Parts: sequence; structure tokens; C-alpha cells
Amino acid sequence: MTAITSDELDIDFEKSSMSELINDILHEAKVLGATEAEVGISKQCGLSANVRNNDVETIEFNRDCGFGITVFIGKHKGNASTSDSSPAAINAAVKAAISIAKQTTEDPFSGLVDATLMATEIQDLQLDHPMGITPEIAIEHALNSERAMLKTDKRVKSDGATFASHRGVKMYGNSHGFLAGYPTSRHALSAVAIAEDKQGMQRDYYYTVSRNAKNLLSDELIGIKSAEKSIARLGSRSIPTGEFPVLFNPEMAAGFFGHFLNAINGGSLYRKSSFLVDTLGEQLFPSSINIQERPYLLEGLGSAPFDAEGVATRNQHFIREGILKSYILSSYSAKRLEMQTTANAGGVHNLHISNTGQNLQELLYKMQTGLLVTEVMGQGVNIVSGDYSRGASGFWIENGEIQYPVEEITIAGNLKTMMTNIVAVGNDYDSRLSTQTGSVLLESMTVAGN
Repeated sequence: MTAITSDELDIDFEKSSMSELINDILHEAKVLGATEAEVGISKQCGLSANVRNNDVETIEFNRDCGFGITVFIGKHKGNASTSDSSPAAINAAVKAAISIAKQTTEDPFSGLVDATLMATEIQDLQLDHPMGITPEIAIEHALNSERAMLKTDKRVKSDGATFASHRGVKMYGNSHGFLAGYPTSRHALSAVAIAEDKQGMQRDYYYTVSRNAKNLLSDELIGIKSAEKSIARLGSRSIPTGEFPVLFNPEMAAGFFGHFLNAINGGSLYRKSSFLVDTLGEQLFPSSINIQERPYLLEGLGSAPFDAEGVATRNQHFIREGILKSYILSSYSAKRLEMQTTANAGGVHNLHISNTGQNLQELLYKMQTGLLVTEVMGQGVNIVSGDYSRGASGFWIENGEIQYPVEEITIAGNLKTMMTNIVAVGNDYDSRLSTQTGSVLLESMTVAGN
């Protein structure tokens, strides 16, 4: 095989050339009549290998580049994007953004964020850790994982294992004179197992992901875990309908808190399309709950020194002792709400939820009888009303112990009630998630089975 790697990006050269390109675009936009402009560029290089039944199915190498250009002519805004970095394509994109701005309706809230809010010190958060990946290395990791999976149990078959490594550079600049960027890397291994017995087949997976390949879980552990999870689902059944305590595992709990974040996002709030409109300062969670953004975690999957508008990120509480202390705001949504940006243009950077001190087994014992949810399906979440109804699977719990796997059930409630009905949050954090939460025990939900 040829010795291609995903580490081919020359970071210093890329940052230099991208900076020059951003300055050229900003200059061109000004010449064409823009009063303000901003440019975001992302370049990425990656390699992945997928194996199945000891055969190499695919090897993919990708090298991508994307430009996002926004111009303002007074309070008129225009956007254009392109993946073509040729001068002709860039020039066409700038002209398109200018043309769009001239035709859009004036928006009094349009414009760049205040220049005084630009990040002045760009912290090195150690987000770039190239590993010298080659096709041979990627294949070896995937095969190691699959072989461990297949050795776990005779009832297990492989649905594939994949190793991927990517490295990239993000740059942002605007007409305030702000121009900065940083490199990132991301490495991941996943394995999918199918377990089969007389009652049928069950499929599950496990994965590991990190900025630094040295922190990945072992190849063998990923294969074994995927096999064990699929075996644990064999013999799944439904359960009678009723009101029961529900325990979300960390992955499902992260999704639950994600719905909360959507509800306090500025876009949802100024459109009056959230069940949490005008709730700043209100008690939304039990007093034991703190929800904090931590953007400066070294090697963090969600870490960033500045947001998508160049505003310095910061440690901040959205929930402190159960009380809503801050919305999630970009400069635009902040202007609409007559508030200040919270440096969250582009999203939240590493969320941390406090715990009440119990491990998973202690939470199960505390619940005694109820449902442990390990997977949810469907899109039945209404952020306007807070209504929640999703297909689910997991395990039925009695006397604080797992009794059997369950599937083909629905769990339902209202997000606001679910938030206030949190009984406990475990300390079983999952390091693979940018939302750091343990398992979440809810007092009660409607569980509908057959």
C-alpha cells in the first residue's frame, strides 16, 4: 500500500495560507461595498478503514476544505459558501454574498459582534495530536477489535469495525481585524456486533474517541464490549404499560440535557418557540443540579478558545443550584433579546452536569423497580411545548437488579416535569461524550408497552 497518512497537513503553512486568503476575501468584500464581513475556513484531512469478517471492505482518504462568507451592507446580510478554494470560486462566492445582501430585507439586529468582545488571547488547548496514521495501522486496529469481538461468544457475528483518524485547521476572521485559528485532531474506533439465539438477533456497538490516540480504549476492549452489549439484548421483551421510575444511562442522559440546551438557545427564545421562554432566574431543576460550560478542558472534544464569531469562550453556569442563570446566546440572538452574547455562536463547548454521588449500581438500588433506558428512537420531542415521547429499549429492574432486556416500548412525559423530577445524577461519567453527565434517575415517566 502507498504510505498515505491523515497527518499530511502542514499546520503552519495552512494557517499562513488561510490567513492570507481570509484577508483577501475581507478586502474584496469591502471593495465590492460591504460595510462589514466575516470568513470562516475549515480544512480537514482524514483516513479510515473498515473491516468485516477479517476482510478489508473500505479504505477512505479524504481532504476537504470549506469556506463560509458573510457580508453586511449596513443592516442587510448575505451569505455564501464554497468548497472550491480557487481564486475564481472565492471571487464568485464573495460576489454572490454581496448580491444576496443587496436583495435581503434590512434587519436592525444584523452585524458583527461588538469589536470589544473579540478574543485577545488564544489559549492552546492541546487539541491537535497527529498519530502518524497509515492504512496499515488503521486496518490493524479494526481487525484487532473485530477478532476480540468474535472470540467473546459463539453467538456473536461481526457487522464491522472501523478505525478513523482526522486532522484539521479552523480559521476565522472579520473586518474588526480579528484573525485566529487552531488545529484539531480526532481519532476513533468502533465495532458493531450481532448476537443471535433461537428468539432472534440483536445488534449493538461500542466505540472510543479522543483528540489524542494515546487515550483511546484498547482495540480488544471495544470488540469485547460490542459483543457483550449485543448478547445482553438477547431475549428482549416488552412490558405492561404503567408509571415507573426511569434511569437514563450517560449517553441517553446527554441527549436529555441536549433538549434542555435547545430550549434555552437564543434562537428558540426570541422566536417564542420554546417551553422555557422568560424563565431566566427560575428554579428548573432540583437544587442539587449544576450545569456548567467548560470550554478550556485540555484535549476536550468540545473545547474551543473562541466561538464562531471570535468571542472568547468562558467558563459559565447555565444552571446553578437548579436555577436558570443564563441562556445560550450568539450576538444576533442576544441583540434580539436585548442581552449580551454568551460566546455560544456555534454551540456549547463541553457541558458538565454535577452528580449526587452514586454509582450506577447504587442508582439501580435507589430505583428498586423501573426501567433502565440505554437507547431511544424517533423524533418525538417538542421544544415548543416540552412534550416528550420516544421509542426506547433497555432493561427492566426489580429489587435494584437487572432482570431482563426490554424493547418495543415508549417512554413519555414533559421535559419541564422531567427536569424537576430528577431524583439523582450518578458519578458514572462517560469520557467519550462532550456532555459530561452520569446516569440520570427520574422519579416517574409513562412507560407504554404491549
